[in-house]
Amino acid sequence: MLELIKSSDRGYADHGWLKSFHSFSFADYYNPQRMGFGALRVINEDRIAPGTGFGTHGHRDMEIISYVLDGELAHKDSMGNGEKGGAHAGVIKPGDVQRMSAGTGVMHSEFNNAQGRQTHFLQIWIMPDQRGVAPSYQQLHFPAEDKRGRLRLVASNDGAEGSVTIHADARLYAGLFNGDEAAELALAPGRLAYVHLVRGSLLVNGQTLAGGDALKLAGTDKLVLGQGSDAEVLVFDLAP
Repeated sequence: MLELIKSSDRGYADHGWLKSFHSFSFADYYNPQRMGFGALRVINEDRIAPGTGFGTHGHRDMEIISYVLDGELAHKDSMGNGEKGGAHAGVIKPGDVQRMSAGTGVMHSEFNNAQGRQTHFLQIWIMPDQRGVAPSYQQLHFPAEDKRGRLRLVASNDGAEGSVTIHADARLYAGLFNGDEAAELALAPGRLAYVHLVRGSLLVNGQTLAGGDALKLAGTDKLVLGQGSDAEVLVFDLAP
């Protein structure tokens, strides 16, 4: 199975301070054909106006990943992250991957504190394979050179290759491709793959993707990526 989902097929919400594209059903956007894929439940492409953001709100039993593309996102939570003297400063910048395991429950807020600069980021939710874990937070930086012309593992259930650790049978890769740069990713039998092109254009398994497009794959043993033009891509390797 191979299904191309065009950027224009996503849900869209304009709240003034927040403009958001929804790859899957979220909030007021409901599409019974877009309820998630495997454990992947949410990919929201958000743009937050300067000096605004998400006020304090709660989550539980969800693995939440933030991937900043431009600007900065200030995170503060009930675990002390973002507070003076906290374990983490809580400011997420391009190249950073932030993981918050909501577990038994966590309160947090996210703001664009910059003046005159929009924050553009992806908010990703993955269903955990363990419920009721203790809430936790992790933030790592992956420089562009680590992703150039290859798929860099940035999240996994075992922290392999220095990736952030999630409580889910899923692996998330990030890559940058331009010109002749190309990569392949082998998939174990029965695994699902979801490719989300963040920006640029890219050829994936014979399908041309433009920014915001996605590709759902099942029953394939390999992803082949190439012919990129300023492409930034996220690839999810998921349990069925």
